[in-house]
Amino acid sequence: MIGGGVLAAVFNLNHPAHTVDWHFIHLSVANVVVIGLMFVVFVLAILLPFPGSAARRAARRDGGPS
Repeated sequence: MIGGGVLAAVFNLNHPAHTVDWHFIHLSVANVVVIGLMFVVFVLAILLPFPGSAARRAARRDGGPS
């Protein structure tokens, strides 16, 4: 269990958590960051086209197999 002692020296967990408080919602900063990143990935998945969609569209326009 040598690795546990090394990690304990790197990360000091003896302090209160940093939280974001909004009325009755209390989230840690780490959770807010994860939720934000998930939102960014979701928006990018909606806005970016699927790979190969231009080739399929061109093949459909030219009458080739899709």
